[in-house]
Amino acid sequence: MSAALPPSLPMPPDGFGPSELLQLGTGADEDEPCLRADAARNRARLLEAAGRLVAEHGAAALTMEAVAAEARVGKGTVFRRFGDRTGLLAALLDHSERKFQAALLSGPPPLGPGAPPVERLRAFGCALLRRSIDELDLQLAAEPSAERRHTAAPRRFLLGHLALLLREAVPDGDSELLSHTLLAYLDAALIHHLTAQCGLSPERLRTGWLDLVARVTRTDPAV
Repeated sequence: MSAALPPSLPMPPDGFGPSELLQLGTGADEDEPCLRADAARNRARLLEAAGRLVAEHGAAALTMEAVAAEARVGKGTVFRRFGDRTGLLAALLDHSERKFQAALLSGPPPLGPGAPPVERLRAFGCALLRRSIDELDLQLAAEPSAERRHTAAPRRFLLGHLALLLREAVPDGDSELLSHTLLAYLDAALIHHLTAQCGLSPERLRTGWLDLVARVTRTDPAV
């Protein structure tokens, strides 16, 4: 299911250095700078093929053999690059995380720098909702275990981003706790429950996010 949702960090919060923000911890891209150009192209080709398969058939149907056939390479190439299906799913999520982080750090406003903090908060939630709905199977398949859910590097990055915007928008608020509250609304498992099990529309989730931001920041709801 996809939704028509509209498309940050001037300085990182305490404990987050610029080099840490893009370290997602999957290990899939640690050797990326050393890859030969052809190997890098092959890896991108495999990830594009895997992404198409997930979009068409869901993450549960993703196999190494299917990716090889979609990318028109030998099955051994896929295994050599990603190790196994778990490694492939991690690489797919890592690729998506990096693109989203890049949009927050250096993309056009209001998602990227250059817009007021409340506008960036609105854009952040709408963009993450759209991404989660489009990649819901992948997000659920790669969900960290309970003990790691709140300490995984991608989540820490998103929390830090939200906390920074909240410090600007609500200087008298507890930005750390509020960032957890806002990110909980955008949790992939909750989105799956609300859309697939409760039948809520993506547009209702979007409206709910804008209302939540307005209440937390004590601003007028977005039109």
